[in-house]
Amino acid sequence: MSDKNDKKMNGAASLVRSLEHAGVDVMFGIPGGAILPFYDPLFDSSIRHILVRHEQGAGHAATGYAQATGRVGVCIATSGPGATNLVTPIADAQMDSVPMVAITGQVPSGAIGTDAFQEADIRGISMPITKHNYLVTNPADIPQAIAEAFHIAATGRPGVVLVDIAKDALTSETTFKWPTSISLPGYRDHSQPKQSDVEDAAALIVQSSRPVLYVGGGVIKANANRELLALAEASGIPVVTTLMARGAFPDSHPLHLGMPGMHGTVAAVTALQKSDLLITLGARFDDRVTGKLSTFAPGAKVIHADIDPAEIGKNRKADVAIVGDVRNTISLLLPALKAQYAKAHPDFTAWIKQVNSWRSTFPLGYDIPKDGALSPQYVIERLGKISGPDTIFTAGVGQHQMWASQFISYEKPRTWLNSGGLGTMGYAVPAAMGAKVGAPDTTVWAIDGDGCFQMTNQELVTCALNNIPIKVAVINNESLGMVRQWQTLFYNERYSNTDLHSKRIPDFTKLADAMGCIGLRCERPEDVDKTIEKAMSINDQPVVVDFGVFRDAMVWPMVAAGTSNDEIMVARELAPDWDSQEL
Repeated sequence: MSDKNDKKMNGAASLVRSLEHAGVDVMFGIPGGAILPFYDPLFDSSIRHILVRHEQGAGHAATGYAQATGRVGVCIATSGPGATNLVTPIADAQMDSVPMVAITGQVPSGAIGTDAFQEADIRGISMPITKHNYLVTNPADIPQAIAEAFHIAATGRPGVVLVDIAKDALTSETTFKWPTSISLPGYRDHSQPKQSDVEDAAALIVQSSRPVLYVGGGVIKANANRELLALAEASGIPVVTTLMARGAFPDSHPLHLGMPGMHGTVAAVTALQKSDLLITLGARFDDRVTGKLSTFAPGAKVIHADIDPAEIGKNRKADVAIVGDVRNTISLLLPALKAQYAKAHPDFTAWIKQVNSWRSTFPLGYDIPKDGALSPQYVIERLGKISGPDTIFTAGVGQHQMWASQFISYEKPRTWLNSGGLGTMGYAVPAAMGAKVGAPDTTVWAIDGDGCFQMTNQELVTCALNNIPIKVAVINNESLGMVRQWQTLFYNERYSNTDLHSKRIPDFTKLADAMGCIGLRCERPEDVDKTIEKAMSINDQPVVVDFGVFRDAMVWPMVAAGTSNDEIMVARELAPDWDSQEL
């Protein structure tokens, strides 16, 4: 297609040209009546379109692509049910601050509001779960809307922008004109923090004796992992990384205490509780981290650095607020802190000794089933060891997600992708597909539960047909495992509607074969390594490994929902009385 502006074409061709100018190299979607005009000029475009089997798969694939690459992911669907099938991945991406543009077809503008065939007000439906959205009825507005959509999705706190385009806007003649600049009154760039706020933070750090670097997913979004490492080593302050920040700081580093929260390490959870200063970087005081909010870190002052001013003070009052890009914030904080250290170097020796004591006393671990059954934690641990630190892991939601966050060592950012905020079952397989498209030379494992896997495994057909050789480890305990765990602990072992019978129906290896993949099965501990190694040796087809695991394995530690982090449980027992611990 010509690169010249001011050329006559229809709106559909203008949309294709706009996406090319926005730098799109791949998109995931399914055609349908309202969006069909777009698919004709797309036939001649350099943009790769991957035809998925369900629009939810398109959305999660765009998310996985964005999380793995840092670029904007793109998905596309038709009107009505096509658009509404994108609602879950749109909400999912928005909750986890993933840059994504979703394009939907809409019924002709004259039919909008008439309950026309396959009409749905997707703009109204998605208003609460997008960063911004558009309804385009004039073909001349298409380039501007697309340019703005990509700018909004990728800048500031990343998020989802939906562009809904009426069918007649796609079929009508227009003149393509790509905007040379973007001016969005009211859309402010908060990327540069105030120097005075950073200096206030540095002054507060040197006054503390029990500080913790509380690191969230914003550090990965800002590509600030190197700056974070430099800050931790220069300050000597221990680090905790939330579920969305796994890989932002190397697990192997001696200052890393692990993941905080409902299923975090005892050391990470307790360090936050007993700290006198939380240096919060790109985290949002999520309820899964804080537990009962009124009891969270009761003796701590708070430095809160975030690019989104709406997060400051939303859940926890900040003593020092820093609004800005986390990478810019840390880059300013480092020299400010060194200047403070030159005047008075704080001594964190006793604090480091204490947190290391918690870490050594209560390490992550798991029981080996006495009947010789396969431990799910062991499977996941071996997956991490054999695959290595460059592998990208995606996970569904539930027990397997928590085990994957606990028992794989993450050394690099963008190697752990999961649905953190929305907690979307069915995320793993399509997200792995998108990640593999974005990083084709990297091994990508989807760690999925048998419940999650049965929600979106049809995208394995997409992978097989499009030469996207992901690997899937199904942690098959025949159950909705996390729900079953709650029923064990809180509902007197009344297992209502959590039994999936997944070791009988379906046969996952036959299902994999039917979808053009390689199906493997492993049910014995002694076969785990060779099964993983066999899966690793196959790189020209998707691979599905059905790991038949011990049904009653549980995720520990655990802070029950609505309780204080001080009530953290390790293997059904309350942890020791932390008030008796010397600090």
